[in-house]
Amino acid sequence: MANLGFQIHTEINRPDRALIEAFSGIPVANIADNLNRICCVDSSIRPYNKAPLLGCAFTVRATMGDNLLFHKALDMAKPGDVLVIAGGGTLKRSYCGAIMASYAKSLGLAGFMIDGCIRDVEEIGKMDFPVYAKGVMPDGPYKNGPGEINVPVSFAGQVICPGDILVGDQDGVVVIRPTEAEEVLEKAKKQLESENVTLAGIAAGKGLPRPWVEKLLSEKGVDII
Repeated sequence: MANLGFQIHTEINRPDRALIEAFSGIPVANIADNLNRICCVDSSIRPYNKAPLLGCAFTVRATMGDNLLFHKALDMAKPGDVLVIAGGGTLKRSYCGAIMASYAKSLGLAGFMIDGCIRDVEEIGKMDFPVYAKGVMPDGPYKNGPGEINVPVSFAGQVICPGDILVGDQDGVVVIRPTEAEEVLEKAKKQLESENVTLAGIAAGKGLPRPWVEKLLSEKGVDII
């Protein structure tokens, strides 16, 4: 019989690498705007260094405070994968520190996202390897399981599936379904170009056209006294 809740899936469908790389340099905010502002992980998940995150989701459903399946994922993931550790948001134990992050970087992995705690933040803060987490706790994890690898996971307000495209910067992380990636990419690029023109106009003293403010207020029936 199947050992439900304690399973490892070895195969995932990864998007074309060129499609993932096409999101490089596009702000998370622009991508989020073009996904109707509902596809970012909760703001409790924050970056612990300046390295931008871009890669393919490799998911781990972890028992709270236990990193046995996290270690197995390190042995399975491929270059360009982001290990997504769905730890239930526990702040009682860390899931990893500088050693695991350094090893993942040496393997060519693209980052960690952890719905839980990390440690060794001073060292991680100096690394050119993106680590996003909910908090910091020096107490380390157990290694008992159970858990699952490469299943859809609930992560800080989002459902993340193996193979989803993840983009992160200092604002946070957005989750992109591969089937929607090409469309949102083009829309986000156009928005970024438009915003750059607007910023250049402000810098040149042209101001910021704002007729929409009065229009919306009028439509909503505001009283101006």
